[in-house]
Amino acid sequence: MKPNIIYIYADDLGRGMLSCYGQKLFKTPNIDRLAAEGMRFEHAHGCAVCAPARASLLTGYHDCHAGAWSYTTGGVYKNISRGQMTYDEVRELVNNTSFNERADEEFLATLARKAGYVTGQVGKLEWGFSTTPERLARHGWDYHYGYYDHVRCHGFYPPFLFEDGRRVDIAGNTDIDCGRTPNSSECPENLAKRRDLTGKAVYSQDLFNEKIDAFIRNNADGPFFLYHPSQLPHGPISVPEIHPGVRDVEGITEYEKEYASMVLRLDDTVGMILNTLEELGILDSTMIIFAADNGHEVYYKEEGRCHHRWDLAGREFDNITYHYTSLRGGDVFNGNDGFSGKKLASLEGGTRIPFIVRWSAIAEKGTVSEHLLANYDTMPSLAELMGVECPSWKDGLSFLPVLRGKPAREHDSVVFAGRLGPALVTPDGWKVRFINSKRLFQLFYLPDDRQEENNLAGQHPGKLRELATKMLKACDGNFYHGFWDNHKAVRLDEYLKGDAADDAFPTVERYQE
Repeated sequence: MKPNIIYIYADDLGRGMLSCYGQKLFKTPNIDRLAAEGMRFEHAHGCAVCAPARASLLTGYHDCHAGAWSYTTGGVYKNISRGQMTYDEVRELVNNTSFNERADEEFLATLARKAGYVTGQVGKLEWGFSTTPERLARHGWDYHYGYYDHVRCHGFYPPFLFEDGRRVDIAGNTDIDCGRTPNSSECPENLAKRRDLTGKAVYSQDLFNEKIDAFIRNNADGPFFLYHPSQLPHGPISVPEIHPGVRDVEGITEYEKEYASMVLRLDDTVGMILNTLEELGILDSTMIIFAADNGHEVYYKEEGRCHHRWDLAGREFDNITYHYTSLRGGDVFNGNDGFSGKKLASLEGGTRIPFIVRWSAIAEKGTVSEHLLANYDTMPSLAELMGVECPSWKDGLSFLPVLRGKPAREHDSVVFAGRLGPALVTPDGWKVRFINSKRLFQLFYLPDDRQEENNLAGQHPGKLRELATKMLKACDGNFYHGFWDNHKAVRLDEYLKGDAADDAFPTVERYQE
């Protein structure tokens, strides 16, 4: 019997927010249980931001290619609430957006279908910034419930969601912005808006929990593949009440408690899934993967206490010569686990993610793996588990042997895009970044320099050339493709304006100085 698979995808969850990765102020007991009964990965990389991470997960490609996919526009579904567009008109608009995929392209769920799995997705949309039931069907989902628009996911009280393409109105949720709260620094006015639950009757994660539980029960005879891309703990901060697990913690503000409560609501979902699987007697025949899309983000900004753009003295982080760190930014949680950078940055704090696998066939339960793993390795790993062939043109490598305690082929490097340009990391800890705006390389040796403060580019020109050449090849010959949003055509137009037009296709030799 093939094992069931549940993939839980946290949104903007820094690994430092989990107690199994070192969080000290509160516990995440259910996620910790996954780690204790499974395997926790120390060197797992996602992308620097959510849209490419989700596309990378579903396609098995890294996000520095010249254009394996395109992103849709977010916010279009708000036009339904405004009365400006019908649902059919929105679908036509999104479906006519260019997708640069092969005619024979395979996605994570289409492979699962080929293996005989029932596939289901519950939660945040799985592609770009808007999607449709036609796109979800193309990607292989038998069942889907949740948001179809990324912008609407920034609120947690949607007036409507979609189930298998049908609009489902949520009684008591009346705000066309889904109850979105302010995302600026904390103040009494913002607190009052968050605590005002007028028109906010049903929290989205509660809806997701109901559908997740139902999908598992309806398909308990298996095999099934369930994908849960959660909104949590992406901001703006919004939670019905402060979670008991953090309510009495001293030394943190109410705003910080609310954010921690969002993390704990997701931990509760993990606990609910474990309980359902145990009740049905299928826990040991189910692989559970818990991961995040990108690194930490700071949503709990408070004047004079915590910020993500500048330090407590007012100096701005450029993440080139002066990096964001938890200490400098005032993050009491140390959400990026001591690394520099956070979401959007190609620094380790922007791309190192929590990655945990619970599976009864894991050779040594409760272990920590040093295997270099990328987000796009999920497809070949699950294909091997399900007994189907992964297309040869994908970028990932299976980590399934690692779980079984056997030797596995490891990447000689993994690559990812960032706001400033691409980065590449090797298994032994060498890392190269290219800063497009400054036309410069940075070279770090992470075992001695966790926070990427000591640029070794001038001291190791041979290593720089070796890694930069690999990175340029991964970027299909143009470092521009290492911008996280290179899949938006408008970005190329902007990039080619002015002085940059003379330098649109950089080479390693030109920027080695």
